[in-house]
Amino acid sequence: MDTEPLAAAAACARADPGSCAVVLVEGMSDQAAVETLAERSGRDLRAEGVFVVPMGGATNIGHFVELFGPGGFGVRLAGLCDQGEERDFRRGLDRAGTGAPSFVCVADLEDELIRALGTRRVEELIEAEGEGGPFLTFTRQPAHRGAARDQQLHRFMGTRSGRKIRYGHILAAALDLTLIPSPLAALLSAI
Repeated sequence: MDTEPLAAAAACARADPGSCAVVLVEGMSDQAAVETLAERSGRDLRAEGVFVVPMGGATNIGHFVELFGPGGFGVRLAGLCDQGEERDFRRGLDRAGTGAPSFVCVADLEDELIRALGTRRVEELIEAEGEGGPFLTFTRQPAHRGAARDQQLHRFMGTRSGRKIRYGHILAAALDLTLIPSPLAALLSAI
């Protein structure tokens, strides 16, 4: 896990909690997508005092809310999570009494980005990354052969270490800014 965003957020929070905000996300692929979309939208989150902190999974939210929430540094919080983690995520934020907004991706962030881009465009991006052959091999495996193309694309991105992070950035970089999925658009406008 990349600890640099955590350290930077903590340093900002120690110096001036009122000027700092932390966006809690499940993983580094979520961080890559949020930061890429913010940058493409003309925002410098760090300069604004906003830090996107990957937690290494939604179940870790309690620790991060404890650190950054009212009982810790007391910074403004927001969160982005997958639909399957919504209950734990909201419970973690509510338990701390933060009133922090949370934004929920249908299925997960990769699913949101694949739907926004369309499967054909995602396949073109995979090809451009030199992974067309591995993707084709993946789709021919018995376990994935009958799956819908969007499911194949989604699953392929999680098959190798670092691939989800890489494609979090790539998909966000390719996205038409007028088609930002609603959870991401709402998050970016809230922070």
